[in-house]
Amino acid sequence: MTMSDPMADMFTRIRNAASARHESVRIPASNSKRAVAGVLREEGFIREVQEVEDGPRKFLELEITYGEDRKALLSGIRRVSRPGLRVYVNKQEIPRVFGGLGVAVMSTSQGVMSGREAWRRKIGGEVLCYVW
Repeated sequence: MTMSDPMADMFTRIRNAASARHESVRIPASNSKRAVAGVLREEGFIREVQEVEDGPRKFLELEITYGEDRKALLSGIRRVSRPGLRVYVNKQEIPRVFGGLGVAVMSTSQGVMSGREAWRRKIGGEVLCYVW
């Protein structure tokens, strides 16, 4: 089976693991997924990112961050730009997720970063997902 949108698969795996209260989730590795996982780690939604080899294949093992009440800090993640409809914004149009409580993950000319970081650097790009 070929996968037409690996990023959407990554977001679905993370969403399902957080709702099922799993400690970690394993996703097939790629450079773009590694960069998005790094942004999620910087924003506190993921505790740790490790690269695991299982034979010839490489995986990313993401440890999900939970609060005191055993509830995941990541309550939702939604794909914005997809293969059929790319969503680009300039520096003035960078979206705020839930009034600043969430994070927009963006792919810019200077790498993958949060919407806040892109706003600070005054650069636009492709909006990959919203996380709250």
